[in-house]
Amino acid sequence: MERILVVGVTGAGKTTLAQTLSSRLGVPYHEMDALYFNGPNWAININLTEDVSSLTAEPRWIIDSLGYPDVRDLLWDRADTVIWLDYPKRVIIPRVLRRSFRRTVTREALFGGNRETWTGWLSREHPVWWAWSQHGTRRREVGHRVRDPRFAPLDTIHFGHPDDTEAWLASL
Repeated sequence: MERILVVGVTGAGKTTLAQTLSSRLGVPYHEMDALYFNGPNWAININLTEDVSSLTAEPRWIIDSLGYPDVRDLLWDRADTVIWLDYPKRVIIPRVLRRSFRRTVTREALFGGNRETWTGWLSREHPVWWAWSQHGTRRREVGHRVRDPRFAPLDTIHFGHPDDTEAWLASL
């Protein structure tokens, strides 16, 4: 495990797991959302492909994302391990609700200095709505990719519940 993708729907715990693995394994961690949203008003990084290409050309890295469409295949082609947090909605939704509520109340600065807002909760792009509406779609996408012959060389570690992930982490 030297080039690791941690994948799953919004709120699954990708960032937390990626940071923990980075610390334990000494592998550099890169937050995909911070690469993607690089400025105020949720500005999108116009150099995303170049930035991700440069990062993934390195021998060791961890990225917490299935990958935005522009870089998805690049990530999957260069990874050696995929860790899939395939948790049910009953696990995901309370997590993303708590996280978004905390971020909104505390005005926590996120990628590019952006913040979650109360009015943002009304948008279909808000993490809570995104996690709810994209759960099945993301699950199917990851499932398709792990079965795709192009990505057969990848070691895939699939977790269906946070307890399984914790037990695996404890074994590292």
